[in-house]
Amino acid sequence: MPTGIDLARYAPADRAQAKAKLGLDPVQPCIGIVATLRSWKGHRYLVEAFAGLKQTNARLLMVGDGPGRDNLKQQVAQLGLGERVHMPGNQADVVPWLQALDVFALPSYANEGVPQALMQAMAAGVPVISTRVGSIDGLIRREETGLLVPAQDAAALRAAIERLLGDPALGEKLAQAARAWVQSRYSRERMLDSMEAVFRGIAP
Repeated sequence: MPTGIDLARYAPADRAQAKAKLGLDPVQPCIGIVATLRSWKGHRYLVEAFAGLKQTNARLLMVGDGPGRDNLKQQVAQLGLGERVHMPGNQADVVPWLQALDVFALPSYANEGVPQALMQAMAAGVPVISTRVGSIDGLIRREETGLLVPAQDAAALRAAIERLLGDPALGEKLAQAARAWVQSRYSRERMLDSMEAVFRGIAP
């Protein structure tokens, strides 16, 4: 029984305005991830993919903190990406950061169930890219509610990001379908109804 999403809170917003509120340039594409900085979340593959993007005006937002922070900062510096990668740390409210993204990427390669951040991004109307790890492929319907790439494959991840940035109509189509999918299966109300049904089923 997956945790339900508050769809009133995690909702789409004007992307340019969301970027401006965070001090970002509204015209620059933003790729992002919201996750604890742990190795299996695949941040390093996202940084590698980002480094070779055709869209050199893009920005990468890695929201969160954790034991992998120093290694990621070193990787960013070695690739000369310091001016284009933002690591704002943990945020009490991630909604504004999600709403500012043009693409959400979660390139995990282990230890995933149904990631909350992925559901939140989908509810917020952001096109998503992830991998077939854990139950992610039950959440993302390939080419319908998002894009799936092989785990630990920076080249495939880069190609998927470039595809979405280069085809806004595709991104919008996937994002709308993703929000509808989350609404139908992962809303907080559906979770509560399912829990109530379980309790009624076992009550004497």
